[in-house]
Amino acid sequence: MDRALIIGASGGIGAALAAALRARGVQVTGLSRSAAGLDVTDEGSVREHLQGLGPGFDLIFVATGALAGAGRPPEKTLRTLTPRAMADQFAVNCIGPALVMKHALHLLPRNRRAVFAALSARVGSIGDNRLGGWYSYRAAKAALNQVIHTGAIELARTHPQAICVALHPGTVATEFTADYAGRHPTVPPAEAAQNLLAVVNGLSAAQTGGFFDWRGAAVPW
Repeated sequence: MDRALIIGASGGIGAALAAALRARGVQVTGLSRSAAGLDVTDEGSVREHLQGLGPGFDLIFVATGALAGAGRPPEKTLRTLTPRAMADQFAVNCIGPALVMKHALHLLPRNRRAVFAALSARVGSIGDNRLGGWYSYRAAKAALNQVIHTGAIELARTHPQAICVALHPGTVATEFTADYAGRHPTVPPAEAAQNLLAVVNGLSAAQTGGFFDWRGAAVPW
């Protein structure tokens, strides 16, 4: 791998991914709201930041996301669901990565292996949902998984060696999860980054469109 683009490079996982790749000698381009003014929920911003980049990225990794919408924590019951919070969740967790995919496909090489990956979450799995709650976050991540799967089908027509996947990083000890990890075991961002890159490096084109966890195991839809 020679070149990588990290979207959300100032966040806990994004920064750790960028650092891990640079330590391996990879040329990393990092974009984020705080460092570069990229707003993934604004198509104009996404287009502006991506159209000026040269093609040939071996990895494009979307590491953006949010657990809270409209200043509200994830819902425990339907009574606390609001349209604004749900819309905010979809804007960041689904529409944002979809816009990045739309405007980043020209950055992937057509003649060799390349990976487009986006951070999803196990709670976005419909088949693995046994606890309920977290309606907006679950629904937004499930929608993201559909975007990734559908995008992989289209991408394969022009980039036969490309791999497009959704990845669950596990519960990572970041500001993002500080209030919600509870008793779940967590891993530091640097460890999560190494786990995710190991999965990325081990994927084949036959696995494009899939949903995998930090160990490389398939997650139910």
